[in-house]
Amino acid sequence: MKPIRLLAALCMSAALSFAIAPRGAVAADAATLTVATDATFPPMEFTENGARTGFDIDLMNALAKAMGKQVQWTDIDFKGLVPGLVAHRFDIAISAIYITPERAQVVDFTKPYYAGGLVALVKAGSPIKTLADLNGKKVSVQVGTKSVNFLHEHYPQVQRVEVEKNEEMFDLVGIGRVDAAVTGKPAAYQLARTRPGFRVLDEQLTTEQYGIAVRKDEPQLRDALNAALDKIKADGTYAALVKKWFSNK
Repeated sequence: MKPIRLLAALCMSAALSFAIAPRGAVAADAATLTVATDATFPPMEFTENGARTGFDIDLMNALAKAMGKQVQWTDIDFKGLVPGLVAHRFDIAISAIYITPERAQVVDFTKPYYAGGLVALVKAGSPIKTLADLNGKKVSVQVGTKSVNFLHEHYPQVQRVEVEKNEEMFDLVGIGRVDAAVTGKPAAYQLARTRPGFRVLDEQLTTEQYGIAVRKDEPQLRDALNAALDKIKADGTYAALVKKWFSNK
């Protein structure tokens, strides 16, 4: 083969090898991880004095440190997290995302990192005492969350009021526009602790597991996150974060 043709063949082979290389290997080796969240769900993720904070924020930063990487955060509405991840707008989504069969069809999840579940939040003087009392009542839920379909399937008599943000959901309860809000347990208990006049029903609607979402074509990144999670659990970092954010409940 002539030298020019040989060089061209080698270049083509190298380009082909790069094109078919697993994307996960590239993402997992990158110095910076682009991570998306909807920072409106205290104590998991929220903003305070203009900065992101919360359990998920601290957890992701600890995982990145264990992996020897930096985090570049981006904010997005909750309903856009999975579509944005699939569209390669970022590498990782962490935002109190429940691991569900429906989501697992389109994205991969790490091993569960915290147990949550859906609960009902009402005003302190509400006549609603049990989950059965929700039937026929107005209940606020956040668009894109499991609460929407869960109430539709299991509590069809509930009048769902769908909103974009958690603050709206809780505010509607506070001003009496709705009778209850159905949301994740950490956020509900956080609100009841920090804003007088609210309480959480004792019985949970569901028990769920939170996971960190990555694309299905990046198993190396998922595995690296799992290894980092094991590491921070072994060295006590994870336990310290749980104590920091959930010591009162």
